[in-house]
Amino acid sequence: MKFEKINNKGQAQLFENKYLEMLTKGHPAVIWGMYIPILSYILYTGYSQYEFSIRLMIGLFIGAILFWTFFEYLAHRFLFHWATEHPKFQRLVYIFHGNHHHYPRDKQRLFMPPIPSLILATIIFSIQYFLLGKYVFVFFPGFMIGYLLYASMHYLIHAVAPPFKFMKPLWRNHHLHHYKNEELGFGVSNTFWDRVFGTMFDLNHEKEDKEKVKDLMFDKKQ
Repeated sequence: MKFEKINNKGQAQLFENKYLEMLTKGHPAVIWGMYIPILSYILYTGYSQYEFSIRLMIGLFIGAILFWTFFEYLAHRFLFHWATEHPKFQRLVYIFHGNHHHYPRDKQRLFMPPIPSLILATIIFSIQYFLLGKYVFVFFPGFMIGYLLYASMHYLIHAVAPPFKFMKPLWRNHHLHHYKNEELGFGVSNTFWDRVFGTMFDLNHEKEDKEKVKDLMFDKKQ
């Protein structure tokens, strides 16, 4: 997804229909507020109907969060940066992720908006239920919390400087992914899988371009 010009103002228009366009936008607080009751109910269902032990629930929940980080890496690398010559698939890639590289300051599209998110979450739940059976009532909430943490981290990386020194490599890895090389730095919530698969930037030899980083950060006036 190479763009001749990276737009630092406004946002991409994904659909001509204003109602469809409205459905492509969301706010972090809305998404968290929507999912916490749903995921809590699913967890309660698993605990009350299947009498899972607390130890099993904690282990499976944390395991699902960790699994999300792997899923995140694969999705970002192979789906969101899918190099295809087919116009319809190119448009799909742009809708899902390309618009973020084109308009990195668009804060309304860092979380998947409510209705598309619920549709996709329903599909994921169904697949996980087919594979995991009753254990999906613990695994799915952990998986979705992993997603929410990832999206929140992505939001922070574009909003503020790293709050702690140990987080700076994560920030730099994503910034470099935007302005230096889109074929590296696929981890957003972590750099573990980039290190495992050799797609981590060599931060010791990459000089930070402060002006380009500034262009990636949200405009606080908007």
